[in-house]
Amino acid sequence: MSRILYAIALIWALTGAAFAHDFSALARVLSDQSRITDDGRSGVRIELGLSQGVPYRVFTLRDPYRMVLDFQEVDWTGLEADSFLQTDRISGVKFGAYVPGWSRMVLELGAPLAVATSDLRVNEVDGTARLSLSLSGTDFDTFTASAGAPRQPGWDLPEPAVTPVRPRRDGAGPLLVMLDPGHGGIDPGAEAGGTDEKTLMLTFARELREALLRAGGYQVVMTRVDDHFVSLERRIALAHQAGADVFISLHADILSEGRAHGAAVYTLADDASDVASHKLAERHDRGDLISGVDLSGADDQVADVLLDIARQETKPRTNALARAIADGMTQQGGPMNNRPIRMASFSVLKAADIPSVLIELGFLSSSRDLKNIKNPEWRKGMARGILSGLEKWRQEDLVKRSLIGQ
Repeated sequence: MSRILYAIALIWALTGAAFAHDFSALARVLSDQSRITDDGRSGVRIELGLSQGVPYRVFTLRDPYRMVLDFQEVDWTGLEADSFLQTDRISGVKFGAYVPGWSRMVLELGAPLAVATSDLRVNEVDGTARLSLSLSGTDFDTFTASAGAPRQPGWDLPEPAVTPVRPRRDGAGPLLVMLDPGHGGIDPGAEAGGTDEKTLMLTFARELREALLRAGGYQVVMTRVDDHFVSLERRIALAHQAGADVFISLHADILSEGRAHGAAVYTLADDASDVASHKLAERHDRGDLISGVDLSGADDQVADVLLDIARQETKPRTNALARAIADGMTQQGGPMNNRPIRMASFSVLKAADIPSVLIELGFLSSSRDLKNIKNPEWRKGMARGILSGLEKWRQEDLVKRSLIGQ
């Protein structure tokens, strides 16, 4: 049975079962009944205990090889990857919220695997459920031929909207700022000190939004307002849909290369300004792979050339924005990185017509930075610094644009 027919068959089977068992509520994972183990010479067995049955689907992706399991909906609290994954035939496993109402598990495959059998059984007495999947080895050609994310309404992220280039604003009215809290859902980002990047950045984004709105003269939209995954492509699409004047992505990563401490502001570049920036871009863009996004066909060389031409006009405004924000944060005491303005090929900064920057608020691998980022008073100061930078940039940008128009 083909991959897509197989996925649809699963949905139909579970939809029918839903009439006999209530699949409408959130299911909890039963961690003591859940494990991934070896199954025969080259096989893998997945056992997932759930407090109740839920609709699910399975599909595979390549480059790299991954298997994705979607559920409607599972609370993963209590499941630890180290104890859940008990075989080296799976390179890694991630699980978490995906989009509202849906959860996702992504298996990083050490070699091509295919679903041999699957079975979801609901206990008639207590309503608990057990999902069993048997994976067997397959060849590369067979795996590649069947790989790919099916497009099924209700299961997937909405397609990024195709929007025309916005007409330039004349400077009247509030500045519309798109805040982008990094990571989210199944992609936690960096983790240290009992917390993770996605949670810290969502907290700071909410605080920064409040500071901007209180200052007056700003409208603020966020790429996510809760703990759900948003693909890099969709973050940019959301900025266009909102008609954003400025795009600010917020992060706090872990990095061992270079002097990984202090805040920094990044702009887009084809080549990173240093080794550490290159490593950061790799880590950030890996979020789409972790979450199981299908990136095949995402690179269009012709489109990239046209976008690069459009970016030439936006680039000076973006560079000025980065300098203004870095100066504002410095005035609040930072601490800033020894090179506070950097460049890297972050995919999330590729909007051609919107000045876009990525702020590394600090590095969770630095005990000083981690302490600061967890401190509400320090975050309040950084929010004031970013606001100050935006104010300065807006005034200077209006003057420069008026001179160009003369």
